[in-house]
Amino acid sequence: MSTVNLGFENNLWEMADKLRGNIEASEYKHVVLGLIFLKYISDAFEERYNELVAEGEGFEEDIDAYTEVNVFYVPKEARWDYIKANAKQPTIGQIIDEAMIAIEKENASLKGVLPKNYARPEIDKTKLGELIDLFSFKVGDKEARAQDVLGRVYEYFLGKFGSSEGEFYTPPSIVKLLVEMIEPYKGRVYDPCCGSGGMFVQSQRFVEEHSGRKDDIHIFGQEYTATTWRLCKMNLAIRGIDGNLGERDADTFSNDLHKTLKADYILANPPFNIKDWGANRLVDDVRWKYGMPPAGNANYAWIQHIISKLSPNGVAGFVMANGAMSTNTTSEAEIRKNIIEDKLVDCIITLPPNLFYNVTIPACLWFLTRNKKSDGRDRSNEILFIDARKMGTMIDRKHRELDYETEIKYIADTYHRWKKGEGYEDIKGFCKSATLDEVRSHEYILTPGRYVGIEEKADDGEPFDEKMTRLTGELAEMFAKRKSLEDEIRKRLGAIGYDF
Repeated sequence: MSTVNLGFENNLWEMADKLRGNIEASEYKHVVLGLIFLKYISDAFEERYNELVAEGEGFEEDIDAYTEVNVFYVPKEARWDYIKANAKQPTIGQIIDEAMIAIEKENASLKGVLPKNYARPEIDKTKLGELIDLFSFKVGDKEARAQDVLGRVYEYFLGKFGSSEGEFYTPPSIVKLLVEMIEPYKGRVYDPCCGSGGMFVQSQRFVEEHSGRKDDIHIFGQEYTATTWRLCKMNLAIRGIDGNLGERDADTFSNDLHKTLKADYILANPPFNIKDWGANRLVDDVRWKYGMPPAGNANYAWIQHIISKLSPNGVAGFVMANGAMSTNTTSEAEIRKNIIEDKLVDCIITLPPNLFYNVTIPACLWFLTRNKKSDGRDRSNEILFIDARKMGTMIDRKHRELDYETEIKYIADTYHRWKKGEGYEDIKGFCKSATLDEVRSHEYILTPGRYVGIEEKADDGEPFDEKMTRLTGELAEMFAKRKSLEDEIRKRLGAIGYDF
């Protein structure tokens, strides 16, 4: 998420939040984000339309003149000026629904993606009209695209919705850390539970920031919830990212939409500790190479699904509940042991609390690779452990963020130095390069705290006896002050008749 607000996001959010009324937040987000998306494609269309009018060759209503420059064609009844002109009409909800239908009809890639429920009675049409009036700024023309106005508004809103929901939104600092760690420069990027598509957006940013092209990476994803799948499609569309999310929403375990995929990079934030994941229907699944995951917890099903998708040089980074690092249930402990012995585990990071919006379960990051001889050094018999529990800053009473410059880059640089064998050293309380023998001696438990030790405190040079004399003197002084304060309080209360 951008750390710099554009100045109107909060006003926009407050106005949009008033519109909600009695609509569930899980549904309401699609109402608002759909409207933002409509404004974006209408702005981009209008700019291209005016260019074509200026050229004077009569192609302003030719669909091909838009698709050739990656702009969605918007029919007359769906253009923002028409919608804004009708914003005060009681039928505005129906007008927007019809606009969404018309856009999908003209743009095959958006078929079944846009929300079409603005006419429902629960939506206050007066407030909906006021919200439309508020969208007076450009989000889709060239200047706005250069500033990533829509992306920033979209992420601001996703973050705000994440504060109340969270299930489809991975906090930006975690996504940035995952991306900085695995460095998806070029190749196939896969997310088996892609939510609103944040991993893809950040991967694209990473490529562009390192002088690559957005088409250097190829996106593959899958999402279980239909409304969130549509949200992801819209999120990718506004960024101009061409992603393969399958024909529709589907369950990754029972209906893998990318069966033959071997990905170069896998980024994921699977739902934690899912109980009913359909284990009984998948007993002989080829993905369970390291053991059958327990029916009551999907964590090791996710881990093995991710491993099954890795290319020969593939790297995976994903979020996992802390319990997965140390669970000693027979099946999970055996799977973990087998994965470690197959030399797939590269790095484990424990995260600080309060990073997620509605998940209080402690979390960690796992990094797996099929090739531990990459980056010029054979690290097959080593695992890097990083304890980042003390990092991050509270941005409000409930939420913490990792700073990009001082924390995310520091963690990622530590990992890359370790991989290359250049300038890495163990730091007590923070990082430790452990051998497989050490991990075996800890019964294959992967909790970093077991390996990194306790942070060494700097020696202040004061001799112990002198320090104790000083500290006990300070304590005696505090006790004396406390006694003096107690006597003063008793005296004053006694003066007004409250002896005790």
